[in-house]
This record gives sequence, C-alpha cells and structure tokens, in this order.
Amino acid sequence: MDNSKQAKWDARYQQPREQPTAAAVLRQHHQQLPASGRALDLACGLGGNALLLAAHGLSVDGWDLSPVGLAQLEQFAERRGLHIDTLARDVERQPPAAKQYDVICVSYFLHRASCAAIAEALRPGGLLFYQTFTVDNQNGPSNPDFVLQRGELLQLFPELQVLDYCEDASIAGQAWLLARRPEDDYKPL
Repeated sequence: MDNSKQAKWDARYQQPREQPTAAAVLRQHHQQLPASGRALDLACGLGGNALLLAAHGLSVDGWDLSPVGLAQLEQFAERRGLHIDTLARDVERQPPAAKQYDVICVSYFLHRASCAAIAEALRPGGLLFYQTFTVDNQNGPSNPDFVLQRGELLQLFPELQVLDYCEDASIAGQAWLLARRPEDDYKPL
C-alpha cells in the first residue's frame, strides 16, 4: 500500500464529517439498480455510494486506501442500520477480480490502468456508475493524471454498452457514465 497516499487521505478524513451523498450519476439512475446482488463502491472514501447501494438492499463492499475514511463509513452505516463490508485496499495495485459484481460505482477517482479490470469485474449484465472530474473542473484536482480529457470517459470502457453519458455545464467540470456489461459475453465453465 502506498503509505504517502494513505497518510494524505487519512489526514483528510480525521475530522468527523457530515454523512456523504452518493454521486449524481447514481442518484439520477438509482432506479436502474437490480433488486438484489453484489455491489462495489471502489475508492469509496466516506462511502456515499455504498450507503445508497446498501439502502437499496444490495450486498455492498466498500474499498478505499484510507482506514480512517472506512471507519467513518462504518459509523455512518451503523447509524442507518446498514451493513457494508469495508476493506482497506490499494485499488490501483489490487483491482477487483473478474465477474464478481452486479454493480460497481466509482466517483472522483481516476486510474486509467484499472479501467479494463473494473469492466472485467462486472458480471454479465452488470452496471457501472462512473463519475469524475474533467479538465474543465474548477474545484477538483489540477494534475492531468487525475482528470479526464473531454470525451475520454466514453473511451475508457469500450467493452461496455453505454446507457447514459453526461459531460456538460450542468455537472460543472465533471463527466458521468452509466454502462452495462453485455449479457452475451458470458461463457459458462
């Protein structure tokens, strides 16, 4: 695990915060969620997505580099009577395994080298909700490694079927993608 990155995020999450909210793409399209199944909030931070997914009735894993952030997520979940399995994990070095999840949410995290593994981690018919900053953002990161170029998010997941895409002024320097892994790529063992 990258200790300098972990220390940065641990420091950021040291102070108690208000309960986080889910990403706009998930809030806008929550009706697309399956009635049951397994979900992952990848690089979850305080877990706004994880909380919404668990409240919807999904079995939820929340992975993040920061144990401090995950501890706060566990407290938020407990207060709401929800269960989320949290794991301190460097998702850049340890992406999810293939065909494990019915839903994956990623918000405000960008590691281009992990995109293929994220798509592979979806089960056939699985949904990806992805939202992060673009080069047009005013409040997010300035490092080009952590922001999308215009139109880039559509190119990062070519094997998925796009259900919705938004990248305009209405979401202030961000882009979102809702996509599905095709059913027909499933080959039984």
